[in-house]
Amino acid sequence: MFTLEVMTEKDTRELQEEIRNLAKEKNAVILAHYYQRPEVQDIADFIGDSLELSRKASQTDADIIVFCGVRFMCETAKIVNPNKKVLHPNPESGCPMADMITAKDVLKLKEQHPDGEVVAYVNTSAEVKAVSDICVTSANAVKIVQKLQSKKIIFIPDQALGNWVKRHVPDKEFVIWQGFCPPHFEFTAKEVQKLKNMYPDAKVAVHPECHPKVIQMADFVGSTSQIINYATTCDAKRVIVITEVGLKYTLMKRNPHKEYIFPESMNYCGSVYCCTMKAITLPKVYETLKNELNEVVLPEDIIEKAKRPIMRMLELS
Repeated sequence: MFTLEVMTEKDTRELQEEIRNLAKEKNAVILAHYYQRPEVQDIADFIGDSLELSRKASQTDADIIVFCGVRFMCETAKIVNPNKKVLHPNPESGCPMADMITAKDVLKLKEQHPDGEVVAYVNTSAEVKAVSDICVTSANAVKIVQKLQSKKIIFIPDQALGNWVKRHVPDKEFVIWQGFCPPHFEFTAKEVQKLKNMYPDAKVAVHPECHPKVIQMADFVGSTSQIINYATTCDAKRVIVITEVGLKYTLMKRNPHKEYIFPESMNYCGSVYCCTMKAITLPKVYETLKNELNEVVLPEDIIEKAKRPIMRMLELS
């Protein structure tokens, strides 16, 4: 039995090989978010952000999907693949932002604003998606809201992303729920300025879940995948990256000739660090796949209702 505390580099390689063999034997696909641990990313068939993973989940012909991400991502994979077995290596890995709004909250907003269209960030539960009109990710939110017919947008649950979209779609009225991503939103402009002072030649790339004051200091604002493209191809030799520190592994693989500077004094985790993402470990992936544990199960009516806003997003994006 492998445990994270006692695994050597040799143990890691051996366990990764066992996981890949199991996946082949069971016709399983392993999906992982960019914020996962490096050793987990290395055994994934596909690594991506929320939009990329949603697309991949909807296209797979595997019998089993092992989703290395937080709960709402696994639910999304189940919604677009209701007849497949979706496994979550750590069912306790939730998303604090997603927990900041309920389906009841959304229904109340719809009553208060009957002329509004509910735009749900993909970082929401299946129940919330089921009462929403369309889903978005940080990569496509602006473009999708621009395409909507409604002049009033009820944006849930992320206030930072909602305000970012509002800034780019000034002809619409916005009702924005006051949810947030703790690691992103709690990082301050003062800390960004400190990094800029330390590295005056660096460009600053920021995720739109960050506080508006931080976003104002950015040279580039975009989703995880968009930050990867910018940071690895821009003309600067140094890039200050204000998003989850797990992204550094992908950046270094894509272009090791640049320096990627991540904040190091963020909070008790030590950086812009998603503790729930990092709770998924290689041994947990192995045990989950080997014994087909932690299957994601959702009511049929929720799957049916939640699939509509997700598929509408995929069609428009």
